[in-house]
Amino acid sequence: MTDSFDSLIEAGATADVSGWDFSWLEGRATEERPAWGYARQLAERLRRATASLDIQTGGGEVLAAAEDLPPTAVATESWPPNVVKATRLLHPRGVVVVADPDQPPLPFADEAFDLVTSRHPATIWWEEIARVLQPGGTYFAQHVGPASAFELIEFFLGPQPRARRQRDPHAETAAARAAGLDIVDLRTARLRIEIRDIAAVVYLLRKVIWWVPGFTVERYHDRLRDLHDLIEQNGPFIAHSSRHLIEARRPLR
Repeated sequence: MTDSFDSLIEAGATADVSGWDFSWLEGRATEERPAWGYARQLAERLRRATASLDIQTGGGEVLAAAEDLPPTAVATESWPPNVVKATRLLHPRGVVVVADPDQPPLPFADEAFDLVTSRHPATIWWEEIARVLQPGGTYFAQHVGPASAFELIEFFLGPQPRARRQRDPHAETAAARAAGLDIVDLRTARLRIEIRDIAAVVYLLRKVIWWVPGFTVERYHDRLRDLHDLIEQNGPFIAHSSRHLIEARRPLR
């Protein structure tokens, strides 16, 4: 016997959504991973760096997974629950966590880092990234691409044609070049998401708050019921995420 709609809603509504760990979704939802292995490549670059900055680190989970960190390692985060979680996770590794509003300027001196990284930043300030990079320094990141999870987003919000065009990787690389960076690598991927119950939907919309701004169970109760019934009748709800890997470098003088 499957769980009732109300019990699934309660499970998703009461789950802890701090940090950037999605392990709560095990058995409820799956997402393909890009073939390039961001965490593995990040660890390799951190091992070679002398001073690194991880922008919008979330709960610090990805950075903390690296076996070796550079002598100077800093991370920024804006959401207070994530700042707390990242501090607890990263301070024992010697990483300084800075509460930052994700608005320019970054609170660091010019040319402070030889490696700047980010996984799924919500905002990207290329001029600031270029400013804090040393000549010859690298920006290495995995970004969310255009129309990511829009099957789910548009189920709640209806068609979003303008938003579908945002986060285009070629527009982002053009902006990086305009800020004075050279593009070393750009890779893209479209990946399958399977959502198996409505608890996973509630959890995701509480955690990834920009997907359906202002989401609450009460506000979207009827639509949640519709989606629950659809999953019960047809099986997992299928969506697709898009990702791109960007490596950019500040030229030597």
